[in-house]
This record gives sequence, structure tokens and C-alpha cells, in this order.
Amino acid sequence: MLRVCSDNQKRYGGTIMKRYCIRSREGKIEYFDILSETDSDYKIRRTQLVEGTTTTIEETMSRQLFDMCFKTGYIFEMETAEAIVA
Repeated sequence: MLRVCSDNQKRYGGTIMKRYCIRSREGKIEYFDILSETDSDYKIRRTQLVEGTTTTIEETMSRQLFDMCFKTGYIFEMETAEAIVA
């Protein structure tokens, strides 16, 4: 399966945010952008691309969940255009 997630630096409300890709099933591309953060959580915009349909949701993710997902490789930061083969 070939998945592409790129373009880490995006502008949202005048601020720079980071983009993270989410490992997902074949045929689905999923990523999120960090919009803001507090001591305990992140406000994110999650985007899913499935069979030509794009869904975008803004939600809150706890730092604890973020750290666990990052450490296990379920999410990974994108710094440049990159293709991942899973």
C-alpha cells in the first residue's frame, strides 16, 4: 500500500501548525493538523480521504493520547513531502 502525506507547514488563523499522518487501512488517507495547544491537550483538525470523499473534523486530543500514538508509530510528523510504503 502506498500512502502520501506531505506539506507540514500550513497557515491557519495566522499561525504555523504541524501536520501528522495517521496510519490507516488501504484506500484511506488520514492526517491531522495541530491548531493550538494547552498544558493538557491539543486542538486538531483531522482530515480523512476515503474513496474520493474528504471529511474534516475539528476536535481535541489529549497530550497523553498524542504521546502514546507517537511513541507507537500510529502517528508520525511530516516535515517534507514523503511517501510511506506499509
